Amino acid sequence: MDLVAPDIDAYADAHTSAPPAYLATLDREARAELPYAAMLSGPVVGRFLETLVAFRGARMVLEIGTYAGGSALWMARGLADGGRVITCEIDERHATFAGRHFAASPHADRVDLRVGPALDTIAALPGPFDLVFIDADKAGYPAYLDAVLPKLAPGGLVVADNMLRDGAVLEANPDEGTRAIQALNDRVSSDPSLVATLLTVRDGLMLIRRA
Repeated sequence: MDLVAPDIDAYADAHTSAPPAYLATLDREARAELPYAAMLSGPVVGRFLETLVAFRGARMVLEIGTYAGGSALWMARGLADGGRVITCEIDERHATFAGRHFAASPHADRVDLRVGPALDTIAALPGPFDLVFIDADKAGYPAYLDAVLPKLAPGGLVVADNMLRDGAVLEANPDEGTRAIQALNDRVSSDPSLVATLLTVRDGLMLIRRA
């Protein structure tokens, strides 16, 4: 399902500030070397994440799900002085690819790649996190949110990707990952302790903050 008409999507891409050369290279090489090109954030989502980090004045960002490393580098661009992005990846191949591009970027000193189960990494981190970006296995989203909320800084923000699942959230009998997303959408939108905004950007970005 095309959630946004392809010509409108292309127009949005064309009228979003172009990525720097190192991120364009990452995108091109990821499409050639890694599976699931649809998992790439792209310049619209990348610029959006960069802008959120910059507006927040974030110094500590946590990312759950590195994949090719593009979103981590976009967020690193928006960090306040002395800030860093801790990014969690369980797949060694993805981590190796991302690590190579982190090292080649101007932000190698701002990105801390942790390889292993994200919940173990989160448990070992003290926080507080100014912004958390969740873009990993969908069935794990509820556990990831539960793990990061107690470590969210005052005024902190959680951003969860793929919250529309290509329209599958409207299906009556979806797969396991989509069922987890449906349940999470219902949960956060009805929780009086949270404020949730589900945006129809790309595959759905949910912004979550404490009330």
